[in-house]
Amino acid sequence: MASLRDLGLSEYEARAYRSLLETGPTTAKDLSRASDVPMGRIYDVLNSLETYNLVRSQTASRPKKYVAVEPDTALDRLLDDKKQELAEKANQYEGIVEDLSEQLESAEPVNEPFWTAAVGQDETLDLLLERLAAADSRIVMVGSIPARQVDVVEATERIVDELESALERGVEVSLLVRPDLFKTLPREVNREYYERLSPHENYSARASPNVTTTFELIDDVEVCIEVPHPLGRDEMFGVIDLKDPEFTADISAAFDDHWAEAQTINPP
Repeated sequence: MASLRDLGLSEYEARAYRSLLETGPTTAKDLSRASDVPMGRIYDVLNSLETYNLVRSQTASRPKKYVAVEPDTALDRLLDDKKQELAEKANQYEGIVEDLSEQLESAEPVNEPFWTAAVGQDETLDLLLERLAAADSRIVMVGSIPARQVDVVEATERIVDELESALERGVEVSLLVRPDLFKTLPREVNREYYERLSPHENYSARASPNVTTTFELIDDVEVCIEVPHPLGRDEMFGVIDLKDPEFTADISAAFDDHWAEAQTINPP
């Protein structure tokens, strides 16, 4: 069950505030008895509650009396304090990440081949997004008709988010697809790519009937290849991420040939 401690109050502070709601205006001594907060702690607790703006005091009276702020107001103030605290923490962590990003550097690319794989819709999309985020200079996306089980709208939104981020950091993005791809996709998916990506000068898109596979080429040194289901079903089985300079050089050269013959995509 939720408690005032979840919003930052100590056990004694929570007891004192709840008791004040029941007693109405009262002295510290009487509140100590009602709340079971030791007399030696009650003034510190009340001062803390005043700092939170959860109680008001009547200084003109002798002895001094305290009254609780209405619950709705008190909860709003505690919530605002928590939001501010979280925002400050978020800024602090962003600063830490910024500092660490300058300290941590990837090792130089290894010339020997290295590959990894993901199986299943979620794992495949996560791996693709990870590799797109790692691009420094160039992303090539070649696409045929998507697998049936993929949630195209959701996947498109996440992919376009990553592509837009890459474009904003200066990465060149090239999209090559089959002309009939647009007939198989929802209209909002087509417009998602066009409206968010086409305004960038470093983005270009073309269509070619020679596209038969789906893959992504990252910085001309890494390629993500979609693997169809081995039983011939119209499903995507997984994706292989391969780093191999010789292989990716061949892929890049083949892409350049298809790109030169492809037609520029017009707005949907």
